Amino acid sequence: MKTTKIEWTDKTWNPITGCTKKSTGCLHCYAEVMSRRLKAMGQEKYINGFTVTLHEKYLDEPLSWKSSHNIFVCSMSDLFHEKVPFEFIDKVFAIIKKTPQHRYQILTKRAERMAEYFATRDIPLNVWLGVTVEAKDSRFRIDYLRKLQAMVKFLSCEPLLEDLDELNLKGIDWVIVGGESGPQARPMQESWVLNIRRQVEEQDVRFFFKQWGTWGADGIKRNKHANGKLLNGEIIQEMPKLP
Repeated sequence: MKTTKIEWTDKTWNPITGCTKKSTGCLHCYAEVMSRRLKAMGQEKYINGFTVTLHEKYLDEPLSWKSSHNIFVCSMSDLFHEKVPFEFIDKVFAIIKKTPQHRYQILTKRAERMAEYFATRDIPLNVWLGVTVEAKDSRFRIDYLRKLQAMVKFLSCEPLLEDLDELNLKGIDWVIVGGESGPQARPMQESWVLNIRRQVEEQDVRFFFKQWGTWGADGIKRNKHANGKLLNGEIIQEMPKLP
């Protein structure tokens, strides 16, 4: 059963909540807004708001999910945040190893720390690793990801904030692209998306266009649902090829 509105996953698992801003894509962080809302609603897990908080008692959650799922790890945080000790990350991966029926999707803006962590640890076969590349100055994260031996390596170009120019996608399996949502959203231009799609096709990578967000392909600001997710008149939401 799908329990999240994020189109490219089935479930979310948040043994960590809270984060701090890392790059320009963080400016209007949805997780920060959501955390404040959940704190105001009195939800115990968000009592600290958006302060980085470790939740030991939620570590075992995936053990109860018997059927196979795509699970987005730390949708409300960053697993490789500087305030998350490697010892706690080890506990997260212990659960991942115990549940080989699931595929765990881990997305970070802290590619350097992810690389440091895996320098002394193996990556389980059921782990997909990704980095956010929302602007040209974050393309360096791809090089850290490329060197890791994960089953699937992916980029999240969301929110896409400028044309990324040329991308070296060697070793990358999947690229997700999407525009920003919310009242302060920054517009995304169609040419930026098409540039990524062209390179993805040329380099035999799978492409997933999530949404236009608050600004439509025509440059008009409206409800994100009204703007939809059509690119050149079609929905393109490919999932990565699995061995």
